[in-house]
Amino acid sequence: MPKTTGTRGAGHATFRQPGLALTDHFFDVPLDHTAPDGERIRLYAREVVAAGRAHEELPWLVYLQGGPGFPAGRPVGRENWLDRALEDYRVLLLDQRGTGRSTPAGRQTLPLRGAPEQQAGYLAHFRADAIVRDCEYIRPRLTGGRPWAVLGQSFGGFCAVTYLSLAPEGLAEVLITGGLPSLDADADTVYRAAYPRMERKSLAHYARYPQDEEAARRIAEHLAGTQEVLPDGTLLTVQAFQQLGILLGTGDGSHRLHYLLEDAFVPTVDGPRLSDAFTEQAAALLSRAGSPLYTLLHEAIYAQDERATHWSAERIRAEFPQFEQHFEPDGRFLFTGETVHPWMLRTHAALRPLRHTAELLAERKGWTPLYDAGRLARNTVPVAAAVYHDDLYVDTEHSLRTARAIAGLRTWVTDEYEHDGLRASGRVVLDRLLRLVRDEA
Repeated sequence: MPKTTGTRGAGHATFRQPGLALTDHFFDVPLDHTAPDGERIRLYAREVVAAGRAHEELPWLVYLQGGPGFPAGRPVGRENWLDRALEDYRVLLLDQRGTGRSTPAGRQTLPLRGAPEQQAGYLAHFRADAIVRDCEYIRPRLTGGRPWAVLGQSFGGFCAVTYLSLAPEGLAEVLITGGLPSLDADADTVYRAAYPRMERKSLAHYARYPQDEEAARRIAEHLAGTQEVLPDGTLLTVQAFQQLGILLGTGDGSHRLHYLLEDAFVPTVDGPRLSDAFTEQAAALLSRAGSPLYTLLHEAIYAQDERATHWSAERIRAEFPQFEQHFEPDGRFLFTGETVHPWMLRTHAALRPLRHTAELLAERKGWTPLYDAGRLARNTVPVAAAVYHDDLYVDTEHSLRTARAIAGLRTWVTDEYEHDGLRASGRVVLDRLLRLVRDEA
């Protein structure tokens, strides 16, 4: 493991890893940017620069993580996409508000806000528009007012399109991977497109590993009659087990799911039970302990009008009965993933204390618009986006329609990578986008 050393500077710490210099930054920003004199919260961001270049005048690139509800990655040396980015940029890894070291929001901290009503009102300020305003608050303090580049992965790409809508003057160029959102689709429309993709991904998995369909059905039948509790206290129901299909949206996910299923059971004095090895892995994949905002705000990222999301994924699932027909003679077991449901607030240990807060957010109305179609049609910021063919998490047709709606945007549509292309082959993906956005391809 690389050795890490640290020194303390003026209000922040600088650390060194092989090939890197990393500096901590903290910023106090308004909770509500429309009330700049009101309550403030703390943001954390990590500056990363190539070793030996810390004093150079390099352009900035801010990285916006996927999610919602996940902090930026913690680098260990010049790995993956970061290695390519550091050839051109000084990189800022931002923990979006509510994540990581940025005033984290979860079952332990949200009660400090008061009752669930106060918690829900507080979290209403944690969507893409607030994240963009945070970036604009930070930018002049780091760049001296110069525009910077943005790299947005998945939900980070949604934020980047909001950035182009709200504050394009702050942007030198925009790079998006697997994150071009629909500009006008509500949550219901998003999930009506998502369930058929989940079915296709499940059937494609069974085509690769035919034995897995019987293995999955056996686990589902077991869970229908036997209570299994994961090591973190989460109740593993049939529907929760289905959500392991979230793996099928990643490049190696089908193989990982196969290995998980193949040795699920062990004999015990009480008969066959799910093995500790299986439940430990399932707990890690299904846990929301470290990312509660992924559940609390997931459907809110699609809300832009007076309507409540009202547990959209749960309601729309009823339109696809094939996801409930596991035990019928001709039924097939289908995996899901990338959806949130009200039952998760009962089965997932880390979410149970936030049940009422989640219900209030699901019924909240009056969400503000996140995108400005007119402004995007007049866009002058160079933009390039990787669109992954048949992406499990972000509908390809929605993405391509948005690509046509943003003036000057250049796309790279590929089936070589899944949604995690930036993680799996980040240097290749980022280099391709940089050449596109600079008109070098």
